[in-house]
Amino acid sequence: MNSPTHGLVLGGGHAGMLAATALARHLDTVTVVERDHYPEGPGHRKGAPQAHHGHLFVAGGVEAVESLLPGTVERLMAEGAHRMGLPEDSITLNAYGWQHRFPASHFMITCGRELLDWVIREQALRNDRITVVQGSDAGELTGDADRVTGAVITDAQGRERHVAADVVVDARGRGSRLKQWFAAQGREVEEEVLDLKLRYVTRVFAPPPRTMKEFHAVFNLFSDPTVPGPVSNAVMLPIEGDRWMLTASGVRGGEPPADDEGFLAHLRRLAHPLLADLIDLAEPLTHAQTTRTTSNRRTYYERLDPWPEGLIVVGDALAAFNPIYGHGLSAAALGVVAMDRSLDDTGTGDGAARQAVRAVGAVADEPWQWATAQDIQYMDLEEDEANHLRSQMGAFVKMMMDAGPVQPVVSAALLNVHTLSAPQSTLQAPHVIAAVRRGARRPVLTGPPLTDAERAFLASHTKNGTAPGPGGA
Repeated sequence: MNSPTHGLVLGGGHAGMLAATALARHLDTVTVVERDHYPEGPGHRKGAPQAHHGHLFVAGGVEAVESLLPGTVERLMAEGAHRMGLPEDSITLNAYGWQHRFPASHFMITCGRELLDWVIREQALRNDRITVVQGSDAGELTGDADRVTGAVITDAQGRERHVAADVVVDARGRGSRLKQWFAAQGREVEEEVLDLKLRYVTRVFAPPPRTMKEFHAVFNLFSDPTVPGPVSNAVMLPIEGDRWMLTASGVRGGEPPADDEGFLAHLRRLAHPLLADLIDLAEPLTHAQTTRTTSNRRTYYERLDPWPEGLIVVGDALAAFNPIYGHGLSAAALGVVAMDRSLDDTGTGDGAARQAVRAVGAVADEPWQWATAQDIQYMDLEEDEANHLRSQMGAFVKMMMDAGPVQPVVSAALLNVHTLSAPQSTLQAPHVIAAVRRGARRPVLTGPPLTDAERAFLASHTKNGTAPGPGGA
């Protein structure tokens, strides 16, 4: 008889729980090692400080999670999460103008990160093959450069023990020490970092009763990064409990202040006063929460050759993104699905881990290219560098981005890529190119595309009894 097989997942967050779920399909038992103690229900934990800020869970990632843990979306919705149609349920201003609210072609789920993590954790731990060791730190990997055989685990009292495993998955996120482990063997891992030094500040608000019914929307206000000077952005999401979560961000002198009063004053300096007007109606529920952990970091583990048997890397440990694009959660989920499919093809024997890491890395390439191409525009470049960037962008890409707000076919194609539902190559599809060349189907908006009901509600609640005009809709 064959010996029972065992998997070890280092890190019990979003990526770790999904990785454990996938491993449990291929191994007899899986142990997850988590430094924190989980809260009883949805709640913050020290190891996930980013949970204080807004998260977008886009369609590609949602569908990946559903394939691993069927029923997750239904559970999230039952707990108060929102399913937002895109672009229909989005009021968006970006560098290319106000986005028309075309009928939804895609979607995303909005909720607090603590709720998302709790639901995924509850769903995963229904599998009796998965066990979690809480309050313990995953230390050095055991084995050697040829094969990883487990890890040394240290509990809260400092006691160490070795946990053996046939497969070890590093899901420790940005705090992973795997790169240092390779360095100790004299092996350098290629890494690329793009850091805007973007500051994030978030507060949660309670809007007046019935506001969610009248304004069931995601709000996005973005500065034009190609214009010299301060850049200030804000995203406001409906989350569980009939609350709004508002995350402001900025760079080049446009950083939101970290104090409560400064944060509110900052909203008045955004590209449009709509968000400030809405927040004037709401009651603050939390103080300002700040982070600067917003860099893009791509660690190319899949390029190491040879690769140790029995070791796989997923999530932020391999590719971490500026959260402004909402790709981190979804990219991690898609990476785990790629790992799962790779193990379906190869089993868990020799060569399987290398193939799995390559599969995860391939999935990370799309969101990495998207995030870095966008972020470089925000950098404070010299004029010749900026002109070079614009020339690289190309006339056709510029035409496509200009067409997105006013052309439904182009809008849907861009959302297909932005929600990680399709590769960027689909932007070259003949029907998309034809739509770009055909030009606008709607007039350019000069103000937010509010519905009549939204405009009437806002006018009835503002002090001066007015609301933004139709803006050319």
